[in-house]
Amino acid sequence: MLDVVHAYDGKPLPENLAHHQGIVVLGGGYMPDADDRAPWLAAARTLVGEALKRGVPVLGVCLGAQLLAHVAGGTVRAEHGEPEAGSTPLSLRAEAAGDPLFRGLPARLNAMEHRVDAITGLPPGALWLAQSERCPVQAFRVGEQAWGVQFHPEATADDIRGWDAEELARQGFDQDELIRSAERDEPASTAAWYELALRFAAVVRTGAGAEAAPGDGDGGA
Repeated sequence: MLDVVHAYDGKPLPENLAHHQGIVVLGGGYMPDADDRAPWLAAARTLVGEALKRGVPVLGVCLGAQLLAHVAGGTVRAEHGEPEAGSTPLSLRAEAAGDPLFRGLPARLNAMEHRVDAITGLPPGALWLAQSERCPVQAFRVGEQAWGVQFHPEATADDIRGWDAEELARQGFDQDELIRSAERDEPASTAAWYELALRFAAVVRTGAGAEAAPGDGDGGA
């Protein structure tokens, strides 16, 4: 079973992960504990906490990564450091060489960014996988099957056209230039992040719910 839930539109999240083999939490303009602005965040944190406890694979993207870090005991700060937008150079750390999602990817590659908040402290025991010049924590893993990526592997150059040009300008970015650079970098970055997505899907198919109760895990991601 594949559930795509737009919680920001008022759609309810699953009560638990009993019939799900993995969870992907995407981005949004909130801190991971901003329940006053986004009441669905409390339920999302509960699901991620359940996934960590049961060994259900997790992929957190942007806000999803910050939420994973928060639930697992890390720290996140609002509007921390310099913002990032558009195609951004990343560097894989040595720890990525043995990671199921990142191993074998280019040591330096680009990813789409659109952030002002940042993870400032990794959860205890987390593996630090990637960094950028302005944002040290770009990717990490908690345990064996929970990943957070601050960047947007799913985004394309075309998405930038929908971003607020005035806000980008206030942050020091030119929207047209962001589009041009993203289009230039897209062929290589798309190949890398498509491979990462395939690898996460393989983890979901083969390794989800190691601590699931009997009868669980007959659904999908």
